[in-house]
Amino acid sequence: MSHSPEVDALTQHILDEAPKRTSRTVVTRQTKIARATGQLAAVEARKRNDPLYQRMVKYRELYYKYREMLHRKYSPRVRSKARK
Repeated sequence: MSHSPEVDALTQHILDEAPKRTSRTVVTRQTKIARATGQLAAVEARKRNDPLYQRMVKYRELYYKYREMLHRKYSPRVRSKARK
């Protein structure tokens, strides 16, 4: 089955110029640790009935601000759990 030169040139152009994409994303170890630390900080705050956690849940628009505050507060404690 032969292709015309135009189709081959077009196909070659698409292969050369189109961005190569995959469905998988690469997550580094540091990213995994940071994500786990943030999640575990929120879990720890919930266990301790922390007022910052209560505010975080109540005021969704300030969620990210309070999450960052919890992350800074609890990250030293849960960092070792995050590395496991």
